Parts: sequence; C-alpha cells; structure tokens
Amino acid sequence: MKFVVSSTELLSHLTAISKVISSKSTMPILDNFLFQISDSGLKITASDLESTLITTMELDNVEGEGLIAVPARLLIDTLKEFPEQPLTFQMDPETFGIQIFSENGKFSIVGQDGEDYPELPTVDEEGAASVLVNRRALLKGIEKTLFATADDELRPVMNGIYIELTSNFMSFVASDAHKLVRYRRYDAKAEIESSFILPKKPAALLKNLLAKEDAQVQLLFNDKNAFFKLSNYQLICRLVEGNYPSYNSVIPTNNPNSMVIDRLAFYNTVKRVSVFSNQASNLIRLQISGNHLVVSAQDIDFSISAVERLGCEYEGDDMEIGFKSTFLQEILANIPSTEVRLEMSDPSRAGLLLPVEKEDDDEDVLMLLMPMMINV
Repeated sequence: MKFVVSSTELLSHLTAISKVISSKSTMPILDNFLFQISDSGLKITASDLESTLITTMELDNVEGEGLIAVPARLLIDTLKEFPEQPLTFQMDPETFGIQIFSENGKFSIVGQDGEDYPELPTVDEEGAASVLVNRRALLKGIEKTLFATADDELRPVMNGIYIELTSNFMSFVASDAHKLVRYRRYDAKAEIESSFILPKKPAALLKNLLAKEDAQVQLLFNDKNAFFKLSNYQLICRLVEGNYPSYNSVIPTNNPNSMVIDRLAFYNTVKRVSVFSNQASNLIRLQISGNHLVVSAQDIDFSISAVERLGCEYEGDDMEIGFKSTFLQEILANIPSTEVRLEMSDPSRAGLLLPVEKEDDDEDVLMLLMPMMINV
C-alpha cells in the first residue's frame, strides 16, 4: 500500500483526533491510529472504546488498499518536525512495516494488524433519532455548560451534559448539585422530543472540532450511542445511561430580591476578596442594602479578612447571603454580559445569575448557585 500526503495537513487531522486516545488504555492496539486506505482516500480512526473520532482525507497517488494500525505518538512527534512538504507512505500488509519518504530522508516504523482494532459501534438510521443541528448552537451549548458538570462516581448521570430536543428549542443542562447551568437555543429545534446525556470527554472533543467547522452537524443517537457527523470528522460516543434529575424543580420561580451589577467589577472583587476566605470552605459573604453591595471574607484561623464595597441597582429587602467563591467566580466568568442580574428569595435558597443583555437573540442563559450557611 502506498500514498502521498501533505505533512501539515496530515498532522492537522491527526492532532484533532489524537485527543481521544487514553494514556491508561488496557488495549495496546488503542495506542495506534487505524489507517484505512482505499481508492476514495484515507480514513483515520482513534478511539478509547468509549469515544471514537474518525477523519477522512483525499489522497494523491494511492496504490493498493487495506488496514494498518500506526503508532500514534511516534507518528505525531515525527510529523511535528517536518516543514510543509509531500510525504510518501509505503506500507507492507504482511510485515506491517511502514516507511515514510520525505524530500531528504526515509523513516521506518512498525505498525500492527489493523484487523485487531476493536469494531466500532454502528447506527441503524431507521431506529435512531436524527436531527440537523446548527453548528454555532451546538458549540455555544457545550461551551456554556461543560464547566458545570460533576465528577461524581456515585452519580454518573451528573458527569455529562443533558441535551434536550423539543419542537421549540434545544436545551443544554449541566450540574454538580452546587451549581446548575441551563442554556437554551431557539434556533435549534427537532420534530421529535428526545434527550440524552453526553459525557464530559466527548463533549470537550466535540467543542474543539466545532470551533473549526462551518457546516451544520448531523446528529444521530439511540439509547446507547450518539454520532456527530461533521464535514471532515465524525465523533461516535457511548452515552451516559440513566435518567437525569428533574432540574426544573430546583430552579426557584419567585425571587423578589434582584440585584443588577457590573459583571467584571463583581468578578474581580470576588476574586480579590476570596484570597482571604477560609481555604476549606471558600465562603464569601454578600451583604446587599440600598444600592450597595459589601463583599467580605475571613479566615479566623489565620486572623485575616477582606471587605470591598461596590455600587449596584437593588430592589428588595436587605439581605446577607453566602456563596462558595470558586463557584461564583466560575459562573461570573461564563456569563456573556456586561452586567449580571442576581435574583434571590432568601439566604437559604438558590440564587439565579442571569445576563442583563443577550449576546444572541436566539439564546437563553440561566445559572443557579446554591448558597452556603453563614455562621453569625
């Protein structure tokens, strides 16, 4: 088998799919890329069994066809050192020897039998839900929710993004039981109402691929796997099994106390003051009265404390509420708005953080943060 390929183009495709390869794989063959050579070009697969990334490339001067597994790390490290130039790959289907000819040299590596590569899941298009999704909607949905997913071995359903398709909108929800993010897109809809839980790792892989994509994404899924088809890439991943908690029931609806404040000023104040919070609890206090917000933190063990005052617009009763500063910072960093609105009912119930102005008319962003007890 023989083909010619651009060194930088091949490196670009391999780098994009190599992120799926796990350093803790129990199957040595999964440390390889699977090269499938045919008249139509080169199809390259990388997998960790849970998630699989496939990319296709058109080739020049193809001779022969077949399968061969190529060491991933060695190939990428080699390609990184080449300037842009055509490379000729020659592969022996009997010995799995691979020779790479550059303008000035020859590099020899040994692959493995491609037939030993695990079989990939396939989708029965008749039995699966299928929808064309706006690329931007999918990318923004993942970007806005990925940070709020949990790392909970006891409740694996919390370790992914809950994606809900309805005839009116597409919802992305993530929560770790302390914070919750619900991101909705009204420019992404489906004829059928359905939902699935996308695990954290494939969500992060998809985010990287979507940033370079222009076309719509075809999404196919059944009760076990999801298939995302992009123009040059395909992601197959095993879905998280189980039912996602009823997230709507934890979003408080009656919040008479509302504060509007400059998001960046609030974020920077929380960041500075939190340095003085107790390292175990990260508790930060917000005291709101009139049009003033007082942000404070202390660590009694080290006799340190900090207080900062900010101007705000506030409607409601005077209130003192506590939050975990690291979670509050994460939420403020992920709200796309100059000003942010904090809606509360009382110090023992969740606070809602919402953007005052929308970045996009087709989106709806809601972030929720559970309070912490303040020991007076």
